[in-house]
Amino acid sequence: MQTIEAQSLTKPQIKTKFKTGVLIVNLGTPDSPNTPDVRKYLREFLMDGRVLDIPSAFRWPLVNLIISPFRGPKSAKIYKELWSERGSPLKFYGVDAEKMLQERLGDDYVVKLAMRYQSPSMDEGLDLFKKSGFKKIIVVPLFPQYASASTGSVFEKTMKIVSDWQIIPELHFTNTFFDHPKFIEHFTQTARKYMAESHFDHFLFSYHGLPERHMRKGDCTGEVCKLGSCCDSLHSMNQLCYRAQCFETTRLMVKELGLEEGTYTTCFQSRLGNDPWIKPYTDDIVKELAKAGKNNVLAFSPAFVSDCLETTIEVGEEYKEMFEENGGKHWQLVESLNNSTVWIDLLEDLVKKA
Repeated sequence: MQTIEAQSLTKPQIKTKFKTGVLIVNLGTPDSPNTPDVRKYLREFLMDGRVLDIPSAFRWPLVNLIISPFRGPKSAKIYKELWSERGSPLKFYGVDAEKMLQERLGDDYVVKLAMRYQSPSMDEGLDLFKKSGFKKIIVVPLFPQYASASTGSVFEKTMKIVSDWQIIPELHFTNTFFDHPKFIEHFTQTARKYMAESHFDHFLFSYHGLPERHMRKGDCTGEVCKLGSCCDSLHSMNQLCYRAQCFETTRLMVKELGLEEGTYTTCFQSRLGNDPWIKPYTDDIVKELAKAGKNNVLAFSPAFVSDCLETTIEVGEEYKEMFEENGGKHWQLVESLNNSTVWIDLLEDLVKKA
């Protein structure tokens, strides 16, 4: 008869590996550039109370009876210009990042791409993690600067989903990465490539705009946000202010590139409606630069990690046309991180630190 000691030596050893789920989340994109899918996307996006922050009783008719029916066909036309054989750049660059990050992190992690609006949905990704019994989940919103309408919305959606789970695993959120060395490295290295080829009179840093009221609502003191010189530096009282983070992003890139004061501008694009949005407005600045005799402009769009409608079409084409119509000569867009190795380095670092 074998002793207990002998039995323990011959019994197979069970190795248990606890995996971590990593959900990388971008804003979203229509499933196709056709009008019905674009309308569907607009409805989901604009019905989010963090995006269109008005009472739901007013938001529903505004979105479903006015914005979606009339804006849908116009947006669909623009999406068709953007679409490629692989589909929407925002989605296929996300798929590339999912695959590349999975290879980088290895078997201890399971990486899934999700969109805050449309597909692949956050519900699908988190449900997979739930059914897999993961001990830890890391949610990585793919927005360099914090905004309630983007990062905040991802946080809220995640918590709503997991709040119904019987067992909630260890949950981690990453926040901003506008000041991550790899983020700065990508944009400045790409810019240097263009600067080596041409002389630029001016450097324009254009960020997605937000209503001014979003900034004021985010000021917990009610005293700091003045929508002006309050963003001249980043400190403890404005560190989560979107506008302040955008200006800080510019300062970090300007320092790395060694640009002189007066040769660059920070501005904000894509405003919608009649309410005041954060200033200065990019379209106004573009016209002013051309009329002031600035012939060559290098444009950055550092609020996005993937080239999309707002970068490729709005900054890369529409502002270029506007610049040339007002006398400008050469307009060049600095590409987003897309599927670059530097981007995967950055994501890996965010996950490992979480």
